[in-house]
Amino acid sequence: MSAMMARPNFRTPPVVMNLLAINVLVFFAYAILPDSVSRWMVQNFALFYPASPNFMPHQLVTYMFMHGGFGHILFNMFALWMFGRILEYSLGSKRFLIFYMVSGIGAALIQMGVTAIEVSVMTNKVAAGAASIDQLFLLQNVPTVGASGAIFGILLAFGMLYPNSVISLLFPPISMKAKYFVMLYGAVELFFGVSGWVSSVAHFAHLGGMLWGFLLLWYWKKKGKIYY
Repeated sequence: MSAMMARPNFRTPPVVMNLLAINVLVFFAYAILPDSVSRWMVQNFALFYPASPNFMPHQLVTYMFMHGGFGHILFNMFALWMFGRILEYSLGSKRFLIFYMVSGIGAALIQMGVTAIEVSVMTNKVAAGAASIDQLFLLQNVPTVGASGAIFGILLAFGMLYPNSVISLLFPPISMKAKYFVMLYGAVELFFGVSGWVSSVAHFAHLGGMLWGFLLLWYWKKKGKIYY
């Protein structure tokens, strides 16, 4: 994915630069350190469901700086660099960082809410003999990692602040206005989330990042702090 926008070719501003650096450093630390350390990192910094013995409140923040593979971090960091730098110049560094964190934490809260519904359904299945206790245990102990919730908030913000900027996709090779790109992406995530396709991806966390990002932009606009 690339973007063609009628904007200056900005240098990378400080918050985006530091977020990129932290994410990359954590990724390589996880990849090259001994397995025992990598497992410790997941256990302590990935996001676990509150019923899990591994859950700790700080994971609502730290999960955003861990990624499950090279493709995962590559997509997220490319989108952060491509769209985040423009938003940081538009919103200011402090407000951009607040937006990033609110989107990411909000995504985690939405994901935990969806997991709570799934746990309730699975508990009823276990009681009815339609599922095993092992399935319930697994559901409660699968960690969530990645900056995707915050990134989807950024995509939403870009589509709202620069709705007519043209985004050119590498696959499929088409171009579309940012507002349509965001709506399409949101619809695809909702479909995958409801249908259960690609179940290894936290689709509702992505939608949660967009939702909280929208609410924060709406609040700032209502207070007269931003205009779009």
